[in-house]
Amino acid sequence: MRRGSGHHPNQPKWRMNKKQLIRLGVPEDCVREAVDAIQRNAKSKTPATERPKKLIPKILDAPEVYLTSDAWGDFARRLIQWRNEDRRETSIEYCQWGEDLDASSRQQMANACRLPMAVAAALMPDAHSGYGLPIGGVLALRDAVVPYAVGVDIACRMKMTVTDLPVEVVEQNDPARCRELDTALEKGTLFGVGKSWKRPYQHEVLDEDWTITAVTREVRDRAREQLGSSGSGNHFVEWGILTLPDGELGLEAGRYVALLSHSGSRGAGARVCQRYSDIARRKLPARFRNDSQLRHLGWLNLDDAEGQEYWAAMNLMGRYASANHWVIHRNVTRLSGAGVLATVENHHNFAWEEVHDGQTLYVHRKGATPAGAGVLGVIPGNMADSAFVVRGKGLDASLHSASHGAGRRMSRTEAKRRFRWREWHEHLGQHNVRLLSAGLDEVPGAYKNIHDVMAAQTDLVEVVGEFKPRIVKMCGDGSRPED
Repeated sequence: MRRGSGHHPNQPKWRMNKKQLIRLGVPEDCVREAVDAIQRNAKSKTPATERPKKLIPKILDAPEVYLTSDAWGDFARRLIQWRNEDRRETSIEYCQWGEDLDASSRQQMANACRLPMAVAAALMPDAHSGYGLPIGGVLALRDAVVPYAVGVDIACRMKMTVTDLPVEVVEQNDPARCRELDTALEKGTLFGVGKSWKRPYQHEVLDEDWTITAVTREVRDRAREQLGSSGSGNHFVEWGILTLPDGELGLEAGRYVALLSHSGSRGAGARVCQRYSDIARRKLPARFRNDSQLRHLGWLNLDDAEGQEYWAAMNLMGRYASANHWVIHRNVTRLSGAGVLATVENHHNFAWEEVHDGQTLYVHRKGATPAGAGVLGVIPGNMADSAFVVRGKGLDASLHSASHGAGRRMSRTEAKRRFRWREWHEHLGQHNVRLLSAGLDEVPGAYKNIHDVMAAQTDLVEVVGEFKPRIVKMCGDGSRPED
């Protein structure tokens, strides 16, 4: 008796390598499944009697016939999937709002429109380049989700709380009262990458099932420590004056002191994005994987385990980001002694399951605000210029979306090279803004004109309130705003 062969005497010794399989016509993206099928067939108690060299061409011709085969079913399903992915040779068209959008963001949008499951797309007037999908990009897919089209900061969002504080406490610049408002911003949240509380806050989101995926289980402790904190870059918490017409937000016409924040799912969301972006990139068909412009557009099919995992994790990060803002606003209003009259909030880095033109689609809004008919949202400008409370008009061509802000007009590196704080002291003073801290790359000159952006999307949203910043807190970068 021969030892070590590990081979049953009745099982055929059929093996084929990658070159042989490709020569038979197996697509490169399906080779792994073909090899697995050959091995399963060889180990089967009732293996196919035909050699793979003769059987595989038959499966290539009619894969649907072999879907129920224990050995060859996965290979047949992968072939059908690959053929569906490979069906489109040209890209879909996308709609654009705003003039003179940079070539890089337009190219990224065009790249996304080449995805085989893309159905519709739009580019908002605040657009600028990002990873994969540009910031301001909206992409509707059939049965798939692209982690980088959601973004690294999953469920980055806006929240505004309208308070009962008298407008005079902000406008009359009473030193004692202003110090109280400053302290509320300083102590109500933390800014910066990796920042976490020594004594974490509690919220019911932490009682949810964080074991739904391996990565959410891993990041739960970090999420707990960072609940109620803010990020770096363009994240902020600020006091300002909101002007409302009669009846909006259930309030009388007038001017109100409001609290506005911008933050997301912090380190937990970043980990979720990275984990599933890596998986999606590995699963890309070769023609996309080898294209440097498309490798950040890796997708996960929502009928696969990884796609379902990402969808569950993304939605958990959405609830966590909402809780994050809830804690921030509770802290700041309590520290300031403010009562709450109304709130408005919205995500802008997320994917939603929606019906458009009779089809169930997965609509990615990366740096874009939901603007369905009657839907309220907040679109900020910069540390000196207005933010706007808006009501969506539900325009189909934009996939019921609008811009998420003014949008950058230059990179952070370029802003730091070009600007100095002394250039912006007078500008902030003219706008009655007191800046507690911020990075130099966040000065108003780094952004597009918010009024131009709003003028470019009057068919997407109706402005129902205007907010003017007065006291602004952002993450510092070591530069000195007071110099």
